[in-house]
Amino acid sequence: MTTPTPLPPGLTVRPATLDDAEAVCALLNEVDLVEIGRADTGLAEVQADLIHPDVDLERDSWLMFEGERLVAYGLMWDDSGSERIDMDHYTLPGRTQGALHLFDLMEARATERAAGNGAERAVVHLHLNIAPTMDLDALRGRRWRTVRRYNVMERPLDPAFDRVPSPPAGVTLRPCLAESDRRRAHALLQESMVDHFDFQPRTYEQWLDDIDGATVDWSLVWLAHVDGLGDAGLLRSHNQRASMAWVGNLAVLSQARGKGLGSHLLRHAFGHYAALGRDRIGLGVDTDNSSGALALYERHGMSLDYAVDTWELVRPVPAQSVVPRQSVVPPQSVVPPQPVVPPQSVRG
Repeated sequence: MTTPTPLPPGLTVRPATLDDAEAVCALLNEVDLVEIGRADTGLAEVQADLIHPDVDLERDSWLMFEGERLVAYGLMWDDSGSERIDMDHYTLPGRTQGALHLFDLMEARATERAAGNGAERAVVHLHLNIAPTMDLDALRGRRWRTVRRYNVMERPLDPAFDRVPSPPAGVTLRPCLAESDRRRAHALLQESMVDHFDFQPRTYEQWLDDIDGATVDWSLVWLAHVDGLGDAGLLRSHNQRASMAWVGNLAVLSQARGKGLGSHLLRHAFGHYAALGRDRIGLGVDTDNSSGALALYERHGMSLDYAVDTWELVRPVPAQSVVPRQSVVPPQSVVPPQPVVPPQSVRG
């Protein structure tokens, strides 16, 4: 156990409300400027996190102020219904003691949520830039460790060069404009993601909450149909980031490998966004993935923008706190094929 960190004089902590979205967005963009050299967080992204039904703002969010200035922000959610708990933690430089006080509060809440799920331990995951505003030595001192690295890849777009390609023989793409296509997109992602690191099964309704389905432009989500196989590939993208278009998921089922489907979906996105006037496109990729996704992106001219590590903390749940497992509804299970190009695990 770590020694509790007192809140330094002059700092205060309270839960977030929906009215705090603009202040949180401004803070995250301050952190972005330090870590990646540009402001890259949109207000819609922050609002979607704050209204997510998995988050109880009163108990799962934290704002730390220095006088009137917001200097740190934490958010926690539970996709697993079991031991896995996820959290975000952002702090301005030079506030290590206050940041560690937030970790005290958040780690205790993660243990509480895991206990409520009937788990005997909390396995907490946190994404941090590899050169973050957080003091990493202090984090290691709390027994956090890195377990995975993701590269955020980017590529310039040129409308003279990046044109929407003709599909391979027997392949057709369609946008997910119909409800039935959106449900098929969800099912295909569930099938593809099951062996992916950090995968948590999600129902269709939960998935819509995760991606803020009410604001999704479904014309930017494409299903790939292969003759004789049916719908076998998916690319989900959005145009909400100021700095670049973004690919949130790229997935191809195992039975469709070797048909150039992943490459075609990627080049389709390049051409589509170049025609819309975007000059850059990006995505996140698990560098330890065995499917060759990183090499695929590099072959298509994508290069490293910045890298993010997944940090993990394992905390036991006190025996008296564990809720009997039979009272917990287990997440939906899926029997899936192995993906060729797995969806990305960097949020977005």
